[in-house]
Amino acid sequence: MLGFLPGPVIFFISSSLLIINTTLWAGLISIGGVIKLFVPVVAARNALTRLMNRFMWAWASCNGGILFLIAKIEWDIEGLEGLDERGWYLLISNHVSGFDIAAQTYILRNHIPMLKFFLKKELIFVPFLGLGCWALDMPFMNRTSPAKLKKNPKLKGKDLQTTRKACEKFKHFPTSIINYVEGSRFTADKHKRQQSPYKHLLRPKAGGIAFTLSAMGEQFTGLLNMTLAYPDADTEKGALYEVMSGRVKKIVVRIEQMPVPKVDAEDYFSNPETRVEFQRWLNQVWFEKDQQLDGIYKKYLNDTSTPK
Repeated sequence: MLGFLPGPVIFFISSSLLIINTTLWAGLISIGGVIKLFVPVVAARNALTRLMNRFMWAWASCNGGILFLIAKIEWDIEGLEGLDERGWYLLISNHVSGFDIAAQTYILRNHIPMLKFFLKKELIFVPFLGLGCWALDMPFMNRTSPAKLKKNPKLKGKDLQTTRKACEKFKHFPTSIINYVEGSRFTADKHKRQQSPYKHLLRPKAGGIAFTLSAMGEQFTGLLNMTLAYPDADTEKGALYEVMSGRVKKIVVRIEQMPVPKVDAEDYFSNPETRVEFQRWLNQVWFEKDQQLDGIYKKYLNDTSTPK
C-alpha cells in the first residue's frame, strides 16, 4: 500500500509502527505478569497465562498487518500441514536477520503454540521486551562457562537443573521453543571467519539443542526444522532493513517435521563419542538445509550465487 514512497520513508513508518506495536503488547503482557505474582489461585494464574499468550498472538498478527501496509510480500511456505496448536515443539532454524522472529511468529501463530526462547539473563533488562518475556515464562539462562566449571566442578549440572526447573511451567501448557543453532545471525564476515563448509549457513552448534533436549526432550511431540530465506534482499544492507523499507517482495519458508532425538544428559555431557555422534547428525541436517537454500536462491535469482 505504501510502496510508492521512498525506502527511507517506509523504513521510518514501519519502524515506528513496530515500536508502538511491541510497546503496547509487551506492556500489557508485563502488567499481566505482575498481576499473576499476587494471584494465589492456580486456575486464575493459568487463565492469565493464556491471556498473555493471546497478547503475543496479537503482537504477531499486528506485525503481519504492518507488513501488508508497507509492501506486497509473497509468502512461499511449505510444511504447515499436520501441525498442532496443542502440541509441544522444538523448532530449529537458520538465522538470517533481526526480522526472523517477527516472520516466524507471524507464520506459525495459528499452527503451533506461540514461540518461546531461551534468553541470556542480561536481556531481562531490555525495556518492555525483557519484562514481557519474563511474564511469558521464557527462561533466562546463566550458562556456566567451561572456565568456571574448571575452577568449581560443583557447578557441573547446575545449568541443566536450572533449565529443567524453568521448563516445569511448560508442562501445563502446549509450548513451542525455538533454537537458532548457529548461535548468531548469518553474515558474510562471520561465514568467512568460521571457514564454514556451508554456502549459505554458519556452522551449527550442537550444545544448545542438546541442552534443551536433555532438559525437556520427553515433553516434545515433534522437532520442526525450519529453513528461512529472503531471496530478493540485499544482504549487504541486511534483510531487516530491506523488509522494513518495503523492498522485499518474497519470503520463503520450508518446514520439515522430524522425530525428536533422544538425548540423555548424563551420557551426552560425559561421553565425547555421544557428543560427536549428535554433532554429526546436526551437521547432516545443516548440509541438507544448505542444499535446500541453494535450490531456493537458484529458483528465485536464476544463478548459483549467494543472495545478492
